Amino acid sequence: MPRDIPVGNTSFLIAFDRAYTIRDIYFPRVGGENHAVGHPFRFGVWADGEFAWMGDEWRIEMTYAEDSLVTNVRAVNDRLRLELSCRDAVDFHLNVYLKSVRVKDLSGRPRDVRLFFHHDFHINGSEMSDTAQYDPRTRALIHYKGKRYFLINCCTADKCGVEHFACGRKEMQGLDGTWKDAEDGALSGNPISHGSVDSTAGISLPLAAGGETEAHYWMCAGETYQEVEALNAAVQEKTPARLLKRTENYWKAWIGKELCPGYEDLPPKILRLLKQSLLIARIQTDRDGAIIAANDTDVFSFAKDTYSFMWPRDGALMAAAFVKAGYSEVSRCFFHFCLRVLEPEGYFLHKYCPDGSVGSSWLPWWKHGRFELPIQEDEAALVVWALRLHFRRFHDVEFIKPFFRDLIVRIAEFLVEFRNNGTGLPLASYDLWEESRGVHTFTVSTVIAGLRAAAEFAEDFGESDLASKYRAVADGMATAMRVHLFDPKLGRFAKTAFPEGEESYRLDTTVDASLSAVWYFGVFAPDDPAVVSTMEAVRNRLWVRTTVGGLARYENDGYQQVEHGKPDQVPGNPWFISTLWWAEYLIARATDSAGLNEGLDVLRWVADHALPSGVLAEQINPYDGTPLSVSPLTWSHGAFVTATLDYLEKKVALEHPDRPTRLPGA
Repeated sequence: MPRDIPVGNTSFLIAFDRAYTIRDIYFPRVGGENHAVGHPFRFGVWADGEFAWMGDEWRIEMTYAEDSLVTNVRAVNDRLRLELSCRDAVDFHLNVYLKSVRVKDLSGRPRDVRLFFHHDFHINGSEMSDTAQYDPRTRALIHYKGKRYFLINCCTADKCGVEHFACGRKEMQGLDGTWKDAEDGALSGNPISHGSVDSTAGISLPLAAGGETEAHYWMCAGETYQEVEALNAAVQEKTPARLLKRTENYWKAWIGKELCPGYEDLPPKILRLLKQSLLIARIQTDRDGAIIAANDTDVFSFAKDTYSFMWPRDGALMAAAFVKAGYSEVSRCFFHFCLRVLEPEGYFLHKYCPDGSVGSSWLPWWKHGRFELPIQEDEAALVVWALRLHFRRFHDVEFIKPFFRDLIVRIAEFLVEFRNNGTGLPLASYDLWEESRGVHTFTVSTVIAGLRAAAEFAEDFGESDLASKYRAVADGMATAMRVHLFDPKLGRFAKTAFPEGEESYRLDTTVDASLSAVWYFGVFAPDDPAVVSTMEAVRNRLWVRTTVGGLARYENDGYQQVEHGKPDQVPGNPWFISTLWWAEYLIARATDSAGLNEGLDVLRWVADHALPSGVLAEQINPYDGTPLSVSPLTWSHGAFVTATLDYLEKKVALEHPDRPTRLPGA
C-alpha cells in the first residue's frame, strides 16, 4: 500500500498506509533504522461489545491541515455508529509522535467506548530480542532493544496513563499477538514479554448520546529509558494539544515564504500540491543532509530491498527544487553530505545510507572477466550542476569555498578523465534507471552540464586554465553527441550508444522520457530541430492512451508493468517524473500564454492524480490511476516543484519581458 500521510521531523518519521495504519517508523535517521518494517501498528475501537480495527470497514478521508504536516483524518464506521476525527504529527523539535482522537456518537444513545493501540515493533528491523513491558513509573508501555527505546502513553481530559494493556509474543508457535486479545474489549494485563513481542494499549472513553469526547496518544523515541521518560514528562507538561498546535504553526511558518513571484495566483489545486510537495520532501530528508528517495517498505515484497537510500542523482534534483524555492538550509546540508561521501577519485558510488555508509547495490565491480567501475556518472555531474544553481540563487561565496577543490574540481577532473579520447564521449557507465551499461544520452547531457558548471566556478575562483579545459571538454562532448548519439535515419537522439570497438557504437533507439535531458540541462536549445524531433517522438510514443493518460518512462517498460499486450496504447505505466519532463518542455518552448497553458494543463494532470493528501507515487496504474511502486517518491515531488516554479518564471517573463527573473534555475 502507498504511504498516504507521512509525518516527521528529519529524525523521526512515521508513515501510514491507505487504511490509516502505521507501517514504517524510522528513528534516529530518516531512511535508516526502520522499527516497523511494514508490519501493521493497528488502531481500533470497541463500542458496546462490538469491535473494529481501522481498515476497509471504515470510510476514511486522509489529508493534511492546510500548509502543514499535521494530518486531518476523518473515519466513519456505520456498524459502530461512530465518527473519528484524528490529527497526527511528529513534534517539530521533540522526537515524539502525537495523535489526537475525537470520537463522536452517531447512534443517539450513551456509549461505552474504548480505544486500542497496537504496537508490532521490529526494533532495528528485526523481531529478535525485543522487550515489551508495562512501566508503572510512567504508566506507559515501553519497547526497547539496545539503544532504542519507545515509550507509548495516552490520556483523556480527566486521566493520564495507559488504562488497559497487554504484552505478549507474536510470529511464533501460531501466536497472532496481543491485538487479538483486544477484540473483546479487554486486555490480559500481562506486564512484560521478550523475544518476538508486541503490545496493545487501551483507554476508556464514556460517550454521551450524540456527544463527542477526545483522547490523546503519543510515542516517544530515544536511546535510553531516561530520555524517553523525560520526553513523556515534557508531553504531559506541555500537553499533546499544545504540541500539535505548535507543530502545525511551525510548518505553516516554514512554508509561508514567497516561493516565486505570482505563486499565489496559481490554480488552488496546483498551489496546494506545490506547498505539500515541499513539506513532504522536507521530512524525507535526514537531519544530516541525505535526501532519501522514498520511505515505503511496501516495495520490499517486490524487490527485497527498499528505496530508503540517498541516490546522489535523485538528491541533486530534489536539492535543485529546494534551491528554486529558496530553502538554502536544506540544499546546504545535502551538499555537505555529498562532500563527505565523495570517493577520492571524484565519483559517487551507487547509493548511500543516511549515515553516509554505502548502500546496497546490484552494480558489479567485475564483469566479463574484468574490472568495471560500478557507477552512474550522471550522479557526480548532477551534484556539481545543482551546486551551481545553489550559488546562482544565493551567491554564498564562503559556503562554496570549501567545496571548490574537494568536490567541484575533483568531480570535474574525473569527468574529464573518464571519457573516450577518440570520440570525446564519456566512457560507459550505468544509466539513470540502473538497467544497462553504455553511453547514455541522459548521462552525457548531465556530464556536459556538470562540466559547464565547474567551468563557471573555476572562473569565479580565478582558475581560468581549469575553466577553459572544462568548457572545451563540454563543448566537444556536445559536438560528439550529434555525431554518435543522433540517429539520422530516425531524425532523433538515441537512448544509448553501446561501444563496439575503439570509436564505434551500436545505438539503442528505444524512446525514453529521459531524452528530455538534451535540452533540460542546456546542451541544446529546446527549439533545435534535433531536440524537437526527439521530443515529438517522446510524446507520440510514450503517452498512455487510456482515460488516465500521462507519460511512460520508456517503451515497453517492464518495471511493475500492468499492461503487457498493448504497447501502442500503454507503452508502460505513467510516471510522474516522465510526465513532468514533458510539462517542462512545453513550458520551455512556450512563446505566448496559449503555449504556456499547455504546460499548466500537465501540472493540473499531476495534481489530479496525487493522493488526497498530496502524496505523489513513483508510478500510477494506467487504467485506474491508483499508486504503484513507492509512495511518496521524493523525486516526483521535486519534479513537480521545479516544473511549477519554472512555469511561474516563464509566465512572468512572457508578461513582463523587461523584468529580470528572481530565481535563476534549471
